Order: sequence, then C-alpha cells, then structure tokens
Amino acid sequence: MNPRKLLAAILITVGTVVLAYQGITFKSPGKPVDVLGVRISTTKTNYIPPVAGALCLVGGVVLLLVKKV
Repeated sequence: MNPRKLLAAILITVGTVVLAYQGITFKSPGKPVDVLGVRISTTKTNYIPPVAGALCLVGGVVLLLVKKV
C-alpha cells in the first residue's frame, strides 16, 4: 500500500468516526496553577466539530479518486 492510499484510508476512518459521534471531545493537561503554595492541576477540553470530520472524509475520498499528476 503506497503512502497516498494509507493517508486516504486514515482520513476516511477519522472522518467517519467524527461524524458518527457528532464531534469528539477530549481532554489534555493544562498549565498547573500555584495558589498559596498549593499546586492545582488543570485540564483543557478540546472539541473536534463534525465539520472537520466531513472535511477529512471528503479529503480522503478525493485522495483515492484523483490520479497522480
């Protein structure tokens, strides 16, 4: 499998998953906050909207269908 088809398959899979779940929310570690000598860890919530999933899906299909130039 060449890299182009592999990238297309990954984009189609990610796009389908994001659309199926109507967007994906995930958390990542944020900056820790020091308040009066107490360290408080924070988290940052990130959201991938369904529009991004649709763009991934379309991009993957285009990569599969378009011939090399």
